[in-house]
Amino acid sequence: MAKKAEARIIIHLACTECRERTYTTTKNKRNDSQRLELRKYCPRCRVQRLHREVR
Repeated sequence: MAKKAEARIIIHLACTECRERTYTTTKNKRNDSQRLELRKYCPRCRVQRLHREVR
């Protein structure tokens, strides 16, 4: 049986330098209302960079 309102949404993470969207993940809207920021490997830049949530 499905819940009333799903709190988890799918988001895309984009590199802050080259703006390429290379990662997708889910987050809980109720617990994390701000934009997510993670250090991930960017295959285009070939280095770890800060990736931010894009809408």
